[in-house]
Amino acid sequence: MHVNILYSLINLILDRHNSKIATTWSNFIRSASQNAQKPKTAIIMLNMGGPQTTDQVPDYLLRIMTDRDMIQLPVQSKLGPWIAKRRSEEVKKKYMEIGGGSPIYKWTDLQGKLLTEALDKMSPETAPHKHYIAFRYVPPFTDETLTAVEKDGVERAIIFSQYPQYSCATTGSSLNAIADFYKNRSLPDIKFTLIERWATNHLLAKVFAERIQEKLQLFDAKIRDQVLIMFTAHSLPLKAVSRGDTYPHEVAASVSATMNQLSVPNPHRLVWQSKVGPLPWLQPYTDDAIKAYAKKGVKHMILVPIAFVNEHIETLHELDIEYCDEVAKEAGIKQIERAAAPNDHPTFIAAMADVVAKHINEGHSVSRQFLSRCPHCVSERCKSSKEFYKKLCNYKENEPELATSTV
Repeated sequence: MHVNILYSLINLILDRHNSKIATTWSNFIRSASQNAQKPKTAIIMLNMGGPQTTDQVPDYLLRIMTDRDMIQLPVQSKLGPWIAKRRSEEVKKKYMEIGGGSPIYKWTDLQGKLLTEALDKMSPETAPHKHYIAFRYVPPFTDETLTAVEKDGVERAIIFSQYPQYSCATTGSSLNAIADFYKNRSLPDIKFTLIERWATNHLLAKVFAERIQEKLQLFDAKIRDQVLIMFTAHSLPLKAVSRGDTYPHEVAASVSATMNQLSVPNPHRLVWQSKVGPLPWLQPYTDDAIKAYAKKGVKHMILVPIAFVNEHIETLHELDIEYCDEVAKEAGIKQIERAAAPNDHPTFIAAMADVVAKHINEGHSVSRQFLSRCPHCVSERCKSSKEFYKKLCNYKENEPELATSTV
């Protein structure tokens, strides 16, 4: 009989408030339940996170604008808080327009539950698996998550970035937060390993292809093959691109893999969204591209959020409301659709499980790709972070390497 059912039955039979026997039994059953569910392998899911309520918006923006791993501003200690305060009311309004908060936690939590269920079947020797969410700018914060992982007494922990395409600003920032947590404390007796990029996984490409096909079917068959497929991803400061950040070419690799899976004659392009701050960023911008194509006579298009694995403010508001509704209508677009993010699509859950299972089976700790630095990187923080992960993951120079093309 399931321990939770047994616990409930005992509470019905015995008076917990007056019986010492009942208390003893309750504690025993509760302990048995916890032990039965004790995880062996932790899957630590890294992401930026998003405010679940509008009350969290000011602190959320402040953390982003003062995080030099995410964005570098001149006189950041002054300019960052000023930008955060200035934008708070505007951003609160946007969250109210999409339901009052970000759904990132909801989707990540569901994805984690479905992922660990799949892993329990695919890799019983490392089961039971338990997912842990580690956000950068809203709870649950990285330090809280690592504390919970240690408290649960897991044997191994797989750090799994939820940004399929690596960037120093996104995955790099989350990994630096883990390094910061262990800076002045002893490492726990846990086998840590790292999955920091998975941009070309064949099932990831397949789920994006399936999401695009869903929207292609909404167009008249006569013009369906002419619909422009516009892949859109969060932009990056040109300073980071010039330094050698791998994000742009990894996003492009995801686009290529998706189009190979899709196997349609439609034209496609990669554009960029969500510029923040005064410095120049990677272009063309998504809204400008919509306007420019409209002037060229392109009146049918699909927007595909290729670098986002779940819905959030940049899909639900920026793409759906600002671009598909306002910009497209003003530009004279006849029909524009937005492909859904992967969310809980079965193919996406299979993609995550495939990535993690291969990682487990191949016996990798941390990739050489991660340990290498950008050609023009001069950051001591980056250098020390790479050295930290060699130690955390017990990296051996002669460790077998999984080729990127097979991930």
